[in-house]
Amino acid sequence: MSIRNILKKPDDHPRPAAAEDACVLLESPEDFDAAVASRDRLMIMLYASWCPFSQEFLPIYLAHAATGDPCYARIIVDDDDPLVERYGVSVFPTLLFFEKGQLVRRLDGTYHRGLTHGQLRDFARRCAVR
Repeated sequence: MSIRNILKKPDDHPRPAAAEDACVLLESPEDFDAAVASRDRLMIMLYASWCPFSQEFLPIYLAHAATGDPCYARIIVDDDDPLVERYGVSVFPTLLFFEKGQLVRRLDGTYHRGLTHGQLRDFARRCAVR
């Protein structure tokens, strides 16, 4: 799924069935900013391709994204990425939840442990209440 598709309103296209298609891969900080600005609610996973905890959590995140709203996206970053500095990310993966363009919640991975399915489920529940 391209960034163009995330910019559409949810009613403009049916929700894809495949987990990979339900979670938009953002390719740049500009895509990140456009996605945040285009959605009322958006959860974004910041992760590193070299991080084993990110790679372990990625299929969990993708499966969760396929189950419904809010809209989910992900972006591969590195230690020197401008988004890492902007959001003070020190552990991968980190989840950021935006409402109407504003960061309202975050869930940082635990050093040398990452994130779990239970943490994602609880975080998503808290985001849905807001």
